[in-house]
Amino acid sequence: MNFPSNLKYTESNEWLYQDGSQGSIGITDFAQDQLSDVVFVEILVSPGDSIRKGDAIATVESVKAAAEVYSPVSGKVINTNDSLANTPEMINQDPYGAAWMIKIELTDPGEIAGLMDASAYQAFCQEQG
Repeated sequence: MNFPSNLKYTESNEWLYQDGSQGSIGITDFAQDQLSDVVFVEILVSPGDSIRKGDAIATVESVKAAAEVYSPVSGKVINTNDSLANTPEMINQDPYGAAWMIKIELTDPGEIAGLMDASAYQAFCQEQG
């Protein structure tokens, strides 16, 4: 299981990479492992959309289950990874790289303080089994 130290994490298994006033969001290695083979991804937001922390931004379906993906922070969507619709398996192969879901302009950078760092998230995942 991979827990990059440059990311922040949520209890619902999303990650956030912050680059100044912007951020990239996706699901974690733990989440994709729990889902198993991802067969479908639908990004629910579009560039220009304003989203709030906790809003659903995507749906991911696997051979085992379906899951909603929630935004860990508030912001304005600046880009979406439309290639995931044609290559949903990228979530299993590269959850922290090619399988990013959306990029946003952060509207409340203070929300990041409420997210877990890598060591806290790793401990959280161990508790979840």
